[in-house]
Amino acid sequence: MLTIFILIFSCLFFYFIGYRYYAGRLDREVIQPDAGRATPAGGQRDGVDYVPSKPLVLFGHNFASIAGAGPIIGPIIAMHHFGWALTLVWVLIGNVFIGAVHDYLTLMVSVRHRGSSIADIAEGTMGGRAKAVFAVFLVLAMLLVVAVFGVVAAKTLIAQPEMVFPTFAIIPISMVLGWFVYQKNGNLVASSLIAVFAVVVSIYVGFKLPVPLPEEGLLGFSPLMFWFVVLMVYAAVASVLPVQVLLQPRDYLSTYILFGSMALGMLGLLWVHPEINTPAYRGLMSEGQGPVWPMLFVLVACGAVSGFHSLVAGGTTSKQLASEAHGKPISYGGMLTEGVVAVVTVLLVGGGLFWVAPAGGGVDMATLGFRETLKSGGWILAFGNGFGNVVHQMLPVLSFTFASMIAVLALNTFVLTTLDTAVRITRFIVQESVGRKVPALGNKYWVTAAIIVLAYLIGATEGWQKIWPIFGATNQLIAAVALMVASTYLVARRKPTHFTLIPAFFMIVTTIGALGWQAYRFFTAPEPHLLLGATSLLLIGLALFVASEGMKALRGGAAARLTPAPSET
Repeated sequence: MLTIFILIFSCLFFYFIGYRYYAGRLDREVIQPDAGRATPAGGQRDGVDYVPSKPLVLFGHNFASIAGAGPIIGPIIAMHHFGWALTLVWVLIGNVFIGAVHDYLTLMVSVRHRGSSIADIAEGTMGGRAKAVFAVFLVLAMLLVVAVFGVVAAKTLIAQPEMVFPTFAIIPISMVLGWFVYQKNGNLVASSLIAVFAVVVSIYVGFKLPVPLPEEGLLGFSPLMFWFVVLMVYAAVASVLPVQVLLQPRDYLSTYILFGSMALGMLGLLWVHPEINTPAYRGLMSEGQGPVWPMLFVLVACGAVSGFHSLVAGGTTSKQLASEAHGKPISYGGMLTEGVVAVVTVLLVGGGLFWVAPAGGGVDMATLGFRETLKSGGWILAFGNGFGNVVHQMLPVLSFTFASMIAVLALNTFVLTTLDTAVRITRFIVQESVGRKVPALGNKYWVTAAIIVLAYLIGATEGWQKIWPIFGATNQLIAAVALMVASTYLVARRKPTHFTLIPAFFMIVTTIGALGWQAYRFFTAPEPHLLLGATSLLLIGLALFVASEGMKALRGGAAARLTPAPSET
C-alpha cells in the first residue's frame, strides 16, 4: 500500500502545492500574464519558427522536448546510489520550488523579449561578457546532447529491433496530422484519435516485423553508426522544417505515447501495488558517486530541475505561445508533469525489480534484478523491465516482452524529440550570437550542417564518453545561470526576486560542490583523468563568473540599464 500512498500524495502535492498555490503566487506577484498582450508567435510570425500554436499542441511540444530521457535516467541512478526516499523528496521539492519556477520564468522572460534565448537576454541583464561566455558554453553543451542522444537512440534501435518501425512510422503519421489540423483546419480531437490509433498499429507491426541489422552493418557503417547517421540526418531535416509541419504535431503525438505508457504504469501500480524492493536509504555517501550533497541533486537532474528546459523555453516554446495566459499550464504544468513521470519511474523500477532475490526463488535476477539489469543493460533495460513486470502482472494478456517494449518505445520517442529540438535550439543560439557579424552563420542551413557535423564527430569517435560524466553538473549550471538571468530581469522590473534568486544561489553552490568533488576524484584516481579534471575546474570558474556578474547586476549595474522589452511597452 506504500506505493499507492506515495503515488497519490505526489500527484496531490504537485497539483495543490505546486500548480494551485505556488504557480498562483508567481502569477500574482511576479509574472502577471496579460492575455491581451501580443506574443512573438503572432507579432513576428514567419511560418517557420514563429507560429502560434494551439495550447494542447504546444503543451505536447514543450513537454516532449523537456522530458527526453531525463526524468527516467536520473531518478533510477539516484535511487541506486542513495535510495528511493531521498530521491523522491528532492523530486517533489526541487520540481515545485525550483524546476517549475525556472521553466515558467525563462519562458515568460523570453516571450517578453521577442522570443530571444536566455543567452541573448543575459546581454541586457548581465552584460556582453556574460552573454559571450554563456553562449559558447551553451553551444558546447548542446553539441554533447545531440551526440549522446543520437548514440543512445541508435543503441536502443539495435537492442530492440521491434522498435525500428514504430520509431520512424510516427514521422509521417505526425506530418499528416499537422497537415490536417493546420492546413485543413480539421478537428483536433478526431484527428488525434486517428493518429494515436495509427501509432498503436505501428507498434503492433513493429513487434511482428522487427528490423535487425546484419552484424557487418550497412553501406560501410557498423549497425550503431548506421542508425546514428540516419538519426543525424533526420535531426538536421526536422530542425529546419517549419514547426507546424513536423515538430509541433510529432511532439504532440509523442506526448500521447508517454502519457499512454505512464497511464498503464500508474494503473499497474494501483492494481498490483507492489512492495518497493529497493532500499529507501543507502547512506550519506555513495562509493560510486560521492556525498549525497551535492551529488544526489545533480544525478536526479530533469525530474527536479534542468537547465536544458530554459533553452527549450526560449528556443522554441516562446516562439509558438499564442497567449501569455497559456504560459502557466504549458510551462509550469509541463514541469510538474515531468515530476510525475519521475515519481512513477521510481515506483515502477523500485517495485518491478528486486534488490535481492526473493525467498523461495522463482525470479530470474538477470531480468528482474535491479543491479543486474542496470549493469548489463543500463537504465533503459532497468526501466523497461521494471515497467514490463508491473504491467504484465496487471494484464497477463500483454507479454512481459511486449509490455517492456511499450515503455522503451515511449522513452526512445522522447529521446528523438529532444534530439531535433536540441539541433534547432543550438542553431538559434549561434544565429543570435554571431549570425549578424558572420553572414554564413546567419543562414539556418549552413549552421545546421555545421552542428550536425560536429555532433557526428563527437558521437562517432566516442569522445562523448570522456566528457559525459560531468554533463549532469553542466546541465545544473545552465539552470543556475538561467535563474540568475531571470533574477536580474526581475530586479530591472522591480519585481520580487526571492522566487528565483534563492534557487539560483542554491544551484550555483550545489554545482560548484559537485564539480569540485568530481575534479578531486578525476585528479586522484589511480589513472587520473586530467581532461575531465581540468574541465571541471573550468566550469567552476564559469559558475563563479556568472555569480559575480549577477551580483553586479543585482547591485544596480546592467539590470538597471535594461530597457523595456517591446512587448512590455
